[in-house]
Amino acid sequence: MLQRKLLVFFVLLCATAIGVFSRASWILNVYQDFFPPQNESVCACNKCLMEYDPWLSELMKESPEPFLSPTNNISEDTFNWWKKIQTDRRSFAFYNKTVNKVFQIFPTKVNFTRSSPDLCRTCAVVGNSGNLNGSRYGPLIDFHDIVIRINLGPTKGFERDVGNKTTYHVMYPRSFKKLDNTTHLVFFPFKISDLLWLIRSFTQRYVCITKVMILSPAFMKYVHYVWLEKHGRYPSTGFLTLVLSLYLCDEVNVFGFGADKKGNWNHYYEEIKNTRLRTGQHPGKLEYQYIEKLHKQRKIHFFRGW
Repeated sequence: MLQRKLLVFFVLLCATAIGVFSRASWILNVYQDFFPPQNESVCACNKCLMEYDPWLSELMKESPEPFLSPTNNISEDTFNWWKKIQTDRRSFAFYNKTVNKVFQIFPTKVNFTRSSPDLCRTCAVVGNSGNLNGSRYGPLIDFHDIVIRINLGPTKGFERDVGNKTTYHVMYPRSFKKLDNTTHLVFFPFKISDLLWLIRSFTQRYVCITKVMILSPAFMKYVHYVWLEKHGRYPSTGFLTLVLSLYLCDEVNVFGFGADKKGNWNHYYEEIKNTRLRTGQHPGKLEYQYIEKLHKQRKIHFFRGW
């Protein structure tokens, strides 16, 4: 009888051990699918942006593909959210018809280099804050593999503080400026008429068709819902660009964001005419807190200029 009890106990112990080790093996496999072992790096930088971090991973895992393409369009639900930030009330069917026209003209594949163990993609994200004045960041900015500029920010006459290299320039119609043939346009459409503007710009030869990348409204919605938790009406162009850079780059350094040392929200290329300017419909304070948190978590390096 005692021997039988010992046999039953031994069988149960083995079954429990097998279950525990099987579950541990499954967890390990899932972990390795998402994050490489510590002796394998996702990039060739000293510290890679996408190395495992629970807080950032939770934010990033919700992201859709950031760029529009014929195989990566948006749902009607996303369209209805996007429509709320514009005055245009045209239908989802009209939107789809417009997008189809866009991709009859512009490239259907998005060309950007994805992360690789033998690459280190260093990026400078350059905002337009007045805190760049007198910073002498120009040579440091130009040293990066990729330099991303935003809206109207000029380089001519400001090279000492902002550099003169541009790889990607983020714009929408109201902030458009002509680009040279080496610069990619990263186009942020906030309404259907912005996409129609892009089509017209091609016919007027304002835009080089081989170097256009169009941000998806689904990515805008993701940043608004997941990062900003629906604060503000929609994210600012600058914050959208910063979050986008986390996908384009292995190492991100941020310049020209936030107020200057006197607390003014101004541009480095303009004289201060109104010291009461704030961030409008965007949750500027929350966006700035995220930049500081990313800096403290050593996911980016934030150069304040003062």
